[in-house]
Amino acid sequence: MARHFKLTADGGSRGNPGPAGFGAVVSENSHIIAEIYEFIGTATNNVAEYGGLIAGLKAIHDLDDQATVDVCMDSKLVVEQMSGRWQIKHADMRKLAQSAREAHSPSLVNYTWIPRDENSHADRLANKALDAQSSGHDKSEPGRPRQLNYLTERLKSAEKPTVLHLIRHGETVLTPDRKFSGVGPLNPVLTDTGRAQANAVAQAAAKLGAEVLIASPLNRSKETAEIISQSIGLTIELDEIWFEMDFGYWDGLSLEEVKVQHAADYDSWLTDLSFRPAGGESWEAITVRVEAALSKILSEYPGQTVVVVTHNCVIKAAVAICLGAPIESVFHMDIGPCSINTLLMWPSDGLRAIRGVNQRSN
Repeated sequence: MARHFKLTADGGSRGNPGPAGFGAVVSENSHIIAEIYEFIGTATNNVAEYGGLIAGLKAIHDLDDQATVDVCMDSKLVVEQMSGRWQIKHADMRKLAQSAREAHSPSLVNYTWIPRDENSHADRLANKALDAQSSGHDKSEPGRPRQLNYLTERLKSAEKPTVLHLIRHGETVLTPDRKFSGVGPLNPVLTDTGRAQANAVAQAAAKLGAEVLIASPLNRSKETAEIISQSIGLTIELDEIWFEMDFGYWDGLSLEEVKVQHAADYDSWLTDLSFRPAGGESWEAITVRVEAALSKILSEYPGQTVVVVTHNCVIKAAVAICLGAPIESVFHMDIGPCSINTLLMWPSDGLRAIRGVNQRSN
């Protein structure tokens, strides 16, 4: 039976024409399975938008050449042209439209226009492509990366970012020995120390000006959030997208026990980011999930201050994503219990910045 995918795509040009890039997100049954972004040189917005569409359709065709596809874009021009409702007068646009038709059978593709704020994930990827290209040294100001200039300008602008405070839960019986604690049946609760940590961070959270409180539904994060809720007076929204990484059969084992009992698997986990313990989750998979979680926050709470009570590996992945760092950078981070980790995200284009990591309240 043929599969069904959703494709969101976007593109942008800083100058129109100017430096241009595109982004595309492929999902199946609400699960993101591919993110694509690329810098394409000097081009217009429309060319970049078509680039995202074509790249996404090609990726889907490689997965299943008989798959049906719902394409959702905020480009009225691309949606109307590809739906056949608008004539394509420009020769270059005709070529791009033909490339899109050749990428995947048009009879299997449906096009829908969506508002820009519903396309923030693809838009952010397009800007990621542009930011990556511009992260070299700016010739007009030797020694200063353009990305830093871009961020400085944004911090000085009137646009209000979404402020996201990621708080790790308090200590459980597994925390002191650094035992793996994922989403398995153990699902530990807070210890007395963990509750004390949660009370301390709750006092700090009261000063953050939070407008929204979200938590992973696991016992340790939900209990921490309940204590924070009493301090800041917000109702908790539970969301499984903020679950901890799934460690499969490692759950409850210490690092030393895993090294002895599953030595080959442990080596694979450190060196192969697509590896997952049986029934577990890979670093690549959790990175895609956390990327989707960040985009969801930005889309649903633009310009607001949000507190999310979540887990160690989730926060590490979020920091790596925000910095544009390789996934393996997570092995060089230490996120303590009930620490506050603050990210800034701008609604207009998804630009992200780190404000603080591993800030302690106890």
